[in-house]
Amino acid sequence: MQTVGVNSSPGASRIITAMGYGLLRFFIFWGVNTLSLWVADELFDGIAFRELESLFISGLLLGVVNTLIRPLLVLLTLPLSVVTLGFFVLVINALMLLLVAWLVPGFVVAGFWSGFVVALFVSVLSFVVNSIIGANRVTVRRIQRR
Repeated sequence: MQTVGVNSSPGASRIITAMGYGLLRFFIFWGVNTLSLWVADELFDGIAFRELESLFISGLLLGVVNTLIRPLLVLLTLPLSVVTLGFFVLVINALMLLLVAWLVPGFVVAGFWSGFVVALFVSVLSFVVNSIIGANRVTVRRIQRR
């Protein structure tokens, strides 16, 4: 990735590159969320978008909710998730989708079970698409001691 910066120091160019990469990842995840919601809308009767704007706003808000609220809920319900062998995390995914549907006008989910199936589908499809395009890659660098 080529960087253009005002400051010529190597540290400044690394920061600009990291910011550009973070912004690119944001747009990729937003696009994948929106694509997954659109495919779910085409495949399932329990979900509907009245306008195209609702689809894009829902994709954005689903990413925000999954980034900020979902981890807190997963942590708070960890004992329940352990007892149910992780099944309750799927319930949390459905609740996050229902929250987004409640917040976004023009996005309708028929009920909890429709939200459950759609959330499961969106999670799996998003994972597959992100894996194919390489957005889920984690880079591990070994630091050598001198």
